[in-house]
Amino acid sequence: MLRWVSLLLFILRNTSAFSPRNANKHASISPLIASRVLSLRSSVPAENAIGQNGATESATDSPLFSSTMASVGSDATTPAPALGAWQSRFTRIGMIAYIAAMCIALPLTLLPQKLMYNFGFLIKTRAQKEDWALRTSTFCARWLLRLIPFCRITTFSSMHPNPPESVWVCNHTSMLDVFLLLAADLQARGKTRRPIKIVYWKQLEDNPVTALMFRQAGFIPVQMADNGNGQDNDYDRSSFKQLIKDARQAFGDGFDIGILPEGQLNPTPENGLLPVFSGAFTLARMSRRPVQMLAMAGAHDLWHPVHGMHCVRRHVQIRVYPYTFRFQSADNFVKAFTDVVGNFATHKTDLPEAEMAELVANNMLQAAPTRKSKSDSDP
Repeated sequence: MLRWVSLLLFILRNTSAFSPRNANKHASISPLIASRVLSLRSSVPAENAIGQNGATESATDSPLFSSTMASVGSDATTPAPALGAWQSRFTRIGMIAYIAAMCIALPLTLLPQKLMYNFGFLIKTRAQKEDWALRTSTFCARWLLRLIPFCRITTFSSMHPNPPESVWVCNHTSMLDVFLLLAADLQARGKTRRPIKIVYWKQLEDNPVTALMFRQAGFIPVQMADNGNGQDNDYDRSSFKQLIKDARQAFGDGFDIGILPEGQLNPTPENGLLPVFSGAFTLARMSRRPVQMLAMAGAHDLWHPVHGMHCVRRHVQIRVYPYTFRFQSADNFVKAFTDVVGNFATHKTDLPEAEMAELVANNMLQAAPTRKSKSDSDP
């Protein structure tokens, strides 16, 4: 109980600037203030969204999430104007309220499931427990963002009718990344999506809320020294053997694997990606699974790895690429990830079609485009 009280007090003392090394130690503020964030919706630029019937609709009819199947060009990603001082303050308040609500909702929903599994009531197997936990966490992340709309997420989606078992890779710029990906997962990958187990830094378990969610959902930890953002990663290679074993078990249980190849938060995404590690390629080759790519842009404008909750803008974009990649070497993977994901993360646009076609023509990857699919509001 003392640990939970300390967690709440920490966030109340640090609402203006969070320490990036302790940024996972979230806490609470009254959700009643979230209603004031609603006034910020009018400042979000209008875009097109895909409705339930597959037709486009105005983004003002769906103010928190919008989705499109089209490729992303510069005309679709005009930077949103910077927030004013009061807008930034209200956005930060809303973000803190959202984090606090997640800190309350996850234990309230996951702990009963843990007890049900321990007593063998309804949840009989470990894989079932992990799937329930992931679905519950996704539900909480999505619906709490609708109730506390501190940001706007636009997804450039790809929905596969029969998705293959894959290793997913994405860039990493903010402590919010996992929760925003969970919140937007339905819009981004559709109802037929496969559940994903994410490889994460073991020290994130210092936070009791993330520890509960990550462990119960079967996410896969890796040991690494706390060298600070932007510094070279120092991995404990003895943990790799267990990582490979857990990944194989995850595939056997019907899960995909999610990896962040940069290995840490990128404090300067506008300058490109950090050095990319090829562990995702190694895992894909060993498991004979393809690689699929996600890209994010804008999350660091809300919660920056260095500057904390500075809330410069509130528009986040998530791109799901409609290809399954089969690389010939680790160097090919690193180059393709840097070119494809790095371009979106830096410029918020896709690679030019000619450059993407050249990657395919050089057999660096094999592309398998997906078809459009409807998505529901619940997983």
